[in-house]
Amino acid sequence: MQALRDLEVGLFFWAEPDAKATLEKAKSTGVRIGQLAIDGNVHLTPESVKAWKEALDAADFHLVTVFAAYKGEDYADIPTVQRTVGFIPRATRAERENRTREVIDFAAALGVKSFGCHVGYVPEDPIDPDYADVRDMVRRIADYAATHGMTYCLETGQEPAHLLLKFFKDVGRPNVKINFDPANMILYGSGEPSEAFRLLAPYVVSAHGKDGDWPPAGTPGALGTERVLGEGSVNLPKFVAAMKDSGYHGTIHIESGVHGEEQRWQALKRAVDYLRSVIG
Repeated sequence: MQALRDLEVGLFFWAEPDAKATLEKAKSTGVRIGQLAIDGNVHLTPESVKAWKEALDAADFHLVTVFAAYKGEDYADIPTVQRTVGFIPRATRAERENRTREVIDFAAALGVKSFGCHVGYVPEDPIDPDYADVRDMVRRIADYAATHGMTYCLETGQEPAHLLLKFFKDVGRPNVKINFDPANMILYGSGEPSEAFRLLAPYVVSAHGKDGDWPPAGTPGALGTERVLGEGSVNLPKFVAAMKDSGYHGTIHIESGVHGEEQRWQALKRAVDYLRSVIG
């Protein structure tokens, strides 16, 4: 494959049982790169590694990042996210740390150089015992990823940019980076995405193309609503301008919440075309 272009558009998509068919659908949108998400229920085996490696080689498709999701995560509303997502729930930390290592091993076997996931709502107070426990878990995962020569990307959105930056610096691992999702900043009510990007830009190695609207006023704990790319409150032209002004040269991967097999891939194709028109 030829070298990646600045601000090259790719897809964020979920691993399905048939690797070849999944990549065919991804390529039908006109992209040649992507980020592969692994659901917590997907059983990773030597056979699945072989199938994905062969499919990627045959399709000449490049995976920029592999993301992990975990069993039991629920994004119904903010209190549910706080209770179930990432490394915050104490009861599932050991299980999720082991699963994270499995996903990192899977990604490394495919030659992918970046791993990512949602850490969850990190407490603001560093004295909180959950803060130290999660920070140390992130350090262990980063160190494990480093043994494979991989970066470990923290996903944005569940905290304001200045708090993520504070946690990021406290983790203190050179291979820890940021995957920036502008819509998450809005969906969680965490801050204006273009300004947040400017603050975090030195550490951003990948980004999502996603759109959404702010949580409804007067509804504590509610999440915002994801929208079709270009129809929400992110203001994609402004966000792309912030990326360019900040000297960002990485990739942008479209993540769509449109459901239904045919509708989803058609929506992704339209989003690819739209984002490319904005980038110019």
